[in-house]
Amino acid sequence: MLKGILNFAHYLLEESIQKDETVIDATCGNGNDTVFLSKIVGDNGHVLAFDVQDQAISTTKELLIKHSCTNVSLIKDSHGNITQYLSPTRSVIGGAIFNLGYLPKSDKSIITKSESTIAAVNSILKQLKKDGLIVVVVYYGHSGGQEEKESLLKHVINLNQKEYNVMQYGFINQKNDPPFVLAIQKK
Repeated sequence: MLKGILNFAHYLLEESIQKDETVIDATCGNGNDTVFLSKIVGDNGHVLAFDVQDQAISTTKELLIKHSCTNVSLIKDSHGNITQYLSPTRSVIGGAIFNLGYLPKSDKSIITKSESTIAAVNSILKQLKKDGLIVVVVYYGHSGGQEEKESLLKHVINLNQKEYNVMQYGFINQKNDPPFVLAIQKK
């Protein structure tokens, strides 16, 4: 059975992240991935959840309270600044997820951008554990989305194959710019 895009993204992370690790939700949005990561790493693990919008931080905070998740740091900042939030005790990252595009049911002019996304991916790769994954769900059917998609693809295609495996997963017979997953595994 084929998995949907978000189910596949979660499946990949569930297979690679261990309890007690530090992980990153680079775009916390409505908080679903943040809660998912929180449950995987358990009480002694830690989730750093980033977003630039007050609405995303607020919605995620409410969802975390609802699910009794206390192992999350909500950070209102660009994912491009991830390195500023990593401490020496959290130097190894167990995994990360990005959902590119805009926050659903919000201002569609506030979008992720290739410069900060690529900077965040590069920062995480430096501290990602061996066999760890960065999973990027690429939504690009909006103004500015095509540019981010093309820049990101150009970047990850050129990652050294001796150091990283990069996979693309998506449905090719769906209309309206269907999202796809990029998974980057550190060897």
